[in-house]
Amino acid sequence: MGNNKSGFVQRALDFIERVGNKLPHPVTLFAILAGLVVIVSAILANLGIEATNPADDEEIITVKNLLSSEGIEYMFTSLVDNFINFAPLGVVLATMIGIGLAERSGFISVLLRGFVLWVPKRFLTAGLVFAGIMSSVASDAGYVVLPPLGAMLFAALGRHPLAGLAAAFAGVSAGFSANLLLSATDPMLGGLTIEAATTIDPVYAETMNHAMNYYFIIVSTFLLTIVGTFVSEKIVEPRLGSYEGQTTEKLEKLSPLERKGIIWSFVSIVITSILLALLIVPENAPLRGEDGAIIQSPFMSSLVVVILILFFVPGLVYGIVTKSIKNDKDVANQLSDTMASMGMFIVLAFTAGQFVAFFNETNMGLLLGVYGAEFLESIHLTGIPLIIAFILLTAFVNLFIGSASAKWAIMAPIFVPMMMLQGYSPELTQMAYRVADSSTNIITPLMTYFAIIIAFAQKYDKKMGIGSLIAVMLPYSIIFLVVWSLLLIVWMWLGIDLGPGSPILYDK
Repeated sequence: MGNNKSGFVQRALDFIERVGNKLPHPVTLFAILAGLVVIVSAILANLGIEATNPADDEEIITVKNLLSSEGIEYMFTSLVDNFINFAPLGVVLATMIGIGLAERSGFISVLLRGFVLWVPKRFLTAGLVFAGIMSSVASDAGYVVLPPLGAMLFAALGRHPLAGLAAAFAGVSAGFSANLLLSATDPMLGGLTIEAATTIDPVYAETMNHAMNYYFIIVSTFLLTIVGTFVSEKIVEPRLGSYEGQTTEKLEKLSPLERKGIIWSFVSIVITSILLALLIVPENAPLRGEDGAIIQSPFMSSLVVVILILFFVPGLVYGIVTKSIKNDKDVANQLSDTMASMGMFIVLAFTAGQFVAFFNETNMGLLLGVYGAEFLESIHLTGIPLIIAFILLTAFVNLFIGSASAKWAIMAPIFVPMMMLQGYSPELTQMAYRVADSSTNIITPLMTYFAIIIAFAQKYDKKMGIGSLIAVMLPYSIIFLVVWSLLLIVWMWLGIDLGPGSPILYDK
């Protein structure tokens, strides 16, 4: 399991690590990109680059020069608004209020531990993968809780602990864009997708919602659980062989107080769900839309609030029952800690917000979409080959830029309009992006938690390094990418909506 420096794969991994480490921090990267947009806008404007607006054949799109007097005025007067109006900022912070309390009160970690301990031994691998996939509702908590727990469980049962760690890591990271529930990822990426779609069709963008991939990610959850279990038990664990090291792992069962906390938390979820249903289900409910519609309704527009409530309430109840929350000060402190952990995201939102706003203001995204669509038509790259090419491109980029939101903030303004002009919906483009981004998370050394996973693994194998961990995880990445892409292709072929009111095709 040591680092073997020979062979093409190892050299490729070394290259990825070297190049990735030389890339600027995402905050710096967006600042550089924003500066490049300013400079390029001046060049393209002076060159007279223009195109016909696909939404209005009589309108000519030109590049707005941000180095002109009008452009400079725009940059100075819009700086704060660009930050505040950055699509994912508000929705992510609001969602994390609920998820953060559920995590810091101990509810989520105990729930994950209880689920894995409850699963019968023969279904342990599937349970680990499934729990990993579901853990994405808790943002990054799964990375810290499940891989070491999986290793401990396997060690206690006489199985190779690294196989348990790998199964959990695959579920948490490679399955990050699958779930039975909506998570912070949905509004975070959805906000950028909707904003990008506005450049082509503002009316269509108004009909979109943050649950645009919900049907697909539900099915993906079961598919990836099956695939992840197969890869673990038929490929990864046999390759690792029997474990020769010494283990003294002892799993702690849930205490009576923890079980009591979970029971009352689930009671609170049921009551909260019933109360929310009363705002949606009755014919004249306040969160229904016109003519009693649910898909295009205030309910779908307020999914962030629903997610916040459904995590906040059980998290609060669990904390009160288990005494991790004794008064309102504890609640305030836990919420404050959550927001403190979002500091880097807020800084990122400032520079990313400038890049996205500048890019849209100059019309460069729309022009790239028009010219890109014309290029794709000229080389006859359409349909399924186009989607596959986009998935492979995203998977490659993900090896060098780990942040899902950072990559999508760069790619959405270009590829969403381009795909719309090819007749594919923004919802489909986002789902193709999510498939590729998640599948290759576990083989990029630049993924935020990669070093932590290595540290967990070294408890059982002192020689475990970057190359050896990637070698263990590579089968998951490749097979997830292939099978998940095939699911998307079948979904396209059947023409099933990806989510509520979220079609495959866009009617140009």
